[in-house]
Amino acid sequence: MTESPQPYRVLARKYRPQSFDALIGQDAMVQTLANAIRRDRIAHAFLMTGVRGVGKTTTARLIAKALNCIGPDGDGGPTIDPCGVCEPCKAIAEGRHIDVIEMDAASHTGIDDIREIVDASRYAAVSARYKVYIIDEVHMLSKAAFNGLLKTLEEPPPHVKFIFATTEVNKLPVTVLSRCQRFDLRRITVEMLEKHFAGIIELEGCTAEPEALHLIAVAAEGSVRDGLSILDQAIAHADLDGEGKVTAAQVRVMLGLSDRGAVRRLFGHMIAGETREMIDGLAEHYALGAEPLSLVRGLLDLTHAVTLAKVGRAVDPGLPEADREAMRGWANQIGHAALHRLWQLLLKAHDEVARAAMPLEALEMATLRICYAATMPDPGALARGLASTPELAPADAATPEAPANDDRTAQAEPATQGAPPPAPAPVEAPVEQPVDETPPWDEPEAADTPAPPATPVTPEVPSLPDVVEMLWRAGRGRLAQQTHDHVRPIEITTDRLVIARGDRIDDELCRDLADALGKVSQHRWTVTIGDGEGEPSLLEREHAAKARHEAEIKALPVVKAAFDHFPEAQLLPPLEPQDRKSAS
Repeated sequence: MTESPQPYRVLARKYRPQSFDALIGQDAMVQTLANAIRRDRIAHAFLMTGVRGVGKTTTARLIAKALNCIGPDGDGGPTIDPCGVCEPCKAIAEGRHIDVIEMDAASHTGIDDIREIVDASRYAAVSARYKVYIIDEVHMLSKAAFNGLLKTLEEPPPHVKFIFATTEVNKLPVTVLSRCQRFDLRRITVEMLEKHFAGIIELEGCTAEPEALHLIAVAAEGSVRDGLSILDQAIAHADLDGEGKVTAAQVRVMLGLSDRGAVRRLFGHMIAGETREMIDGLAEHYALGAEPLSLVRGLLDLTHAVTLAKVGRAVDPGLPEADREAMRGWANQIGHAALHRLWQLLLKAHDEVARAAMPLEALEMATLRICYAATMPDPGALARGLASTPELAPADAATPEAPANDDRTAQAEPATQGAPPPAPAPVEAPVEQPVDETPPWDEPEAADTPAPPATPVTPEVPSLPDVVEMLWRAGRGRLAQQTHDHVRPIEITTDRLVIARGDRIDDELCRDLADALGKVSQHRWTVTIGDGEGEPSLLEREHAAKARHEAEIKALPVVKAAFDHFPEAQLLPPLEPQDRKSAS
């Protein structure tokens, strides 16, 4: 009777790490556990967190082996390098050790399941040094189950160790987190995954192109298990070809990815604004099986790579020479602003394609928008070009030619070249002064000379801004603001103010104005409402001045040309000093 052949095991199970040395990408955790075991500072509860497939359950089993290993001679103690040949190591690796209990919290979520663990933890281990409870997906436990575990988790018997694994650590109660020694398992880098997959391909007796392994490592998104599942599928796909070699083209077809060269050509059409070629390329690759979302991701990856090359980062040497040459050319050709604008547009396109009921149509519309945006001129370059055009330069920027000077002008020209001639001094009418013929030594006594009559001083007639200023000095800020905004004066004298009728003008306002102005000027004021339109208020004058200023600015040739190119543009007011500081 012949024995049945060994059933096939997928790569993720076949190459599960059996020692901490085979665990890739988690050096910090391994170092911490090694030091804790050597110094006999082993925690009573461990929590493994991280994304799928980075080794949480594998690490939990390795910790159980490290704590219960007795060595080949049976006299060993806890070690970071379990022997793998003693009975506890073999039983734990095969999942049959009676003192290492694994529980899936997704299917055992209630308080009754936790009560069984609490009751069993009172008894010593049957054959191992420690009784180890591994609870996977621990975040699925109910609130009552967590509460039932808290006391035992805080003060477990010395022979019990708890190891929890979860992908959603934020769902665990803080009371549980505070009782565990937490390890955050990192995503595995693409370079580590490529090296790991290359070793497994060699052990499997197959061959693979480096670019194919790179595609698989990128698709794994930091998960070793996901990458091994894709690699397993790629090997099976390669066997159908008859050569037994995993190629990049086969991986792209298998994963529905777009060809790198195709993405490069699409990127070139997009930044050149070639809409017809862009749409034809999208349709061609969609017919070949490329998913629209993967095309957007490819364009995003390429934009990111070109931007990094723009800031001086070396192009990935693992890429084909054609890709590296194209990236360097685009980095020299496209500016930073255009690259960031392209990145934002592609991010928006990614969201639209992901949510769209018709992904291909959504991708076409998004890429058309990007093509048209790529052909638009840069606003800064446009402004500089307009400023450098002589016929569009501002009128006051040109220096007028000086008229030819005749002889008389040359004689009268001041010595300083280019300085404006001084304004002529105002000519005052001579005032005749009475002639005093009395010599200074024959002056009469002051007591005998009558004092001259005092010259009356005519008070200056105030203006409306003066009235507002007087109100501010009187401490009547609200009244001053109301006068500034709504009062239209008909007549202003030294003690009388006549204002036009209006919505905000009434007898009470007149009384308040007369009272406040009288207190400031120390004489009585009369404020009345008269007939007529009156002069504009100060607020209306400011609005009119602002409108005239904006009209003058818009009349400048450079600004007018800018508004012709951008009809929806707006003329913003200048920044205040505090706004400039915040903007910088």
